[in-house]
Amino acid sequence: MTLSTSTRASALVRRRLVAGVAAGFLGMGAALGSGLMATASAAESTTITGVVLGVGANETQRIVSWYSSADTAQKIQLAPTAEIVNGEFPAGALSFDAVGAANTSTTGFNRHATISNLRENTAYSYRVGAEGSWSPAYAFKTQDFEGDYDFLFFGDPQIGSSGDRLKDQAGWEDTLKVATAANPNAELLVSAGDHVESANDEGQWTSFLAPDQLRQIPLVATIGNHDVGGKSYEQHHFTPNTDRSSAYYNGDQATRSGGDYWFIHKDVLFIDLNSNSYANPADGSAGGDAAHVAYVTDVINKHGSEAKWKVLVYHHSIYSPASHATDTDNKQRREDFTTAFSNLGVDMVLQGHDHSYSRSYSIKNGQKENPAEQPGAAEVFPGPGGVIYVTANSASGSKYYDIKKPDTTGTGIRGNGPDPLDPNKYWYNSSQNQEHVRSYVKVQVRGDKLVLANVRSGTCAAPNAAVEKGLSCVNTPDGQPVGSITDKVTVHPYNGDGQAIQVNVPNPAPGEFGWTIDGYNGLVDLGTAQERDGTYFQANGKINPILVSDSRRSLAPWSISANVGDFQDADKKFSGSYLGWNPYVLDAGAGAEAGAPVLSSFDDQGKGLSVSSGLAAAAQGHPRGGAKLGADLDLKIPDSIAKGSYRTTLTITALSS
Repeated sequence: MTLSTSTRASALVRRRLVAGVAAGFLGMGAALGSGLMATASAAESTTITGVVLGVGANETQRIVSWYSSADTAQKIQLAPTAEIVNGEFPAGALSFDAVGAANTSTTGFNRHATISNLRENTAYSYRVGAEGSWSPAYAFKTQDFEGDYDFLFFGDPQIGSSGDRLKDQAGWEDTLKVATAANPNAELLVSAGDHVESANDEGQWTSFLAPDQLRQIPLVATIGNHDVGGKSYEQHHFTPNTDRSSAYYNGDQATRSGGDYWFIHKDVLFIDLNSNSYANPADGSAGGDAAHVAYVTDVINKHGSEAKWKVLVYHHSIYSPASHATDTDNKQRREDFTTAFSNLGVDMVLQGHDHSYSRSYSIKNGQKENPAEQPGAAEVFPGPGGVIYVTANSASGSKYYDIKKPDTTGTGIRGNGPDPLDPNKYWYNSSQNQEHVRSYVKVQVRGDKLVLANVRSGTCAAPNAAVEKGLSCVNTPDGQPVGSITDKVTVHPYNGDGQAIQVNVPNPAPGEFGWTIDGYNGLVDLGTAQERDGTYFQANGKINPILVSDSRRSLAPWSISANVGDFQDADKKFSGSYLGWNPYVLDAGAGAEAGAPVLSSFDDQGKGLSVSSGLAAAAQGHPRGGAKLGADLDLKIPDSIAKGSYRTTLTITALSS
């Protein structure tokens, strides 16, 4: 009789993942969107509204905030979109408990929870609420936790300021749609504040939170002067690492929103300030700008070394081109902030409030750092202490402020006099723009530069509430279409007196595990079985050696096993249990340890190789490398088996973690 063995091609090796799932570690693959609808309970007792995805303390976190009609225990549920079937989250979905309180500015309750332990380059879906009253499911994705990335900065939506909330909402929604479509991999949406016209108008908040993008890309919320008059801002936006002590509030902390906070996203340390609080309290306690400076100083001293760039965000622009540039409080902030920011090595300050676009010259200690820097320069090389201040235009079109002419107050720290290089604008602005069209700012974070561009997100056409209500517009769609740029600059960092050297180190290759037949995969011919003792037949041979290769960095365990089916010759057959083997390692490596011998069922009435049996295996922590595996085959069959030429197939299976 003859015996043949064959294997599956190595590309078809069956593998079983044995990885444990850590908290927050879930994989999925699906387009971002908010269309994954959870199956609703027939008896929903709680209404969920105002869901917004906020930024976390770092790349591995997201904070989700929402409103609830009932004061019940609630949570976030997180799962891979690929595992959601017909709107149902899998049994293994992760949960993050929510906390909150009763709303003080409206009826109902607010909740928030932090998603943690996210993995990079992974897509997730989430929903909030509780069994029987879940919100719809929303999706977001993480990207690489190191290296380059882009974020988008939006000036005052101020929903309701045009007098037509729904027109303002339409412009805001269109800007986010245009901006994220043009920048699908943007990782943050950064706000300049003034989300609404009236701090506690929940209709305006509903319009502000209407865009789907606010549940897909984390929002970096900033408080503006129109947001501070009540608690709705804090109820809608819970932020990480936030100091909510009285020093960072304007007025009564119990009835107004405020606080300073910080977070790190990849190579940028962001610090967000409540610039509504700028004057020292009347009772003489520490507060206002002095408290903000102390906060920024403390955060940078503790965490500045953890990031390459330092970016501040607050609402009240101290270098802008319109009417707010001459406000007494903004002139005071120039005195209070600029020298401290220069001394602390701040790279960029993002601001709003003036509903027009501007980009400053490099400012050091409240003065233009380099008198020779040209207006609108496409490349800027700030020296030590040089800071770029950016003011964003309206992202919704609800309100625009026109650019003002310089006055006679000169170029001192509080002055709004003309630029010697361009007398039509204030001395501190390199570039400014106001066409009465919506826009946003794109910031590209690179290892050796920041690239900033002001991008049109609309034209004179609707949605553009202020223009629809009669404001003039100078934009021509043919020449200045959506997506066109009004200003772009590359900011190069100062690297000291020496030469900075940088190297990007990628994630290490994970390595691979696999096996192949050593050489030609020929027939394993056991020859003609020999009669033994007049009671059975026996045949012996060797399998074709198997080469195992394991280059994985995880040093995870692996195993190779095999089994055979029945031996057959036309309509004749006998059980594969009569085949046994004795495995061994021909060439050691990759931690390979030979499997135990398996006897023919003729010897022990067992199942022989008719069941899967180990050829070799390696334990966790084994060295990387390769091994050659072999096995002696031993076939013993009763002499009652009919004469013939029988064959079976040895099926080899590899398991790896």
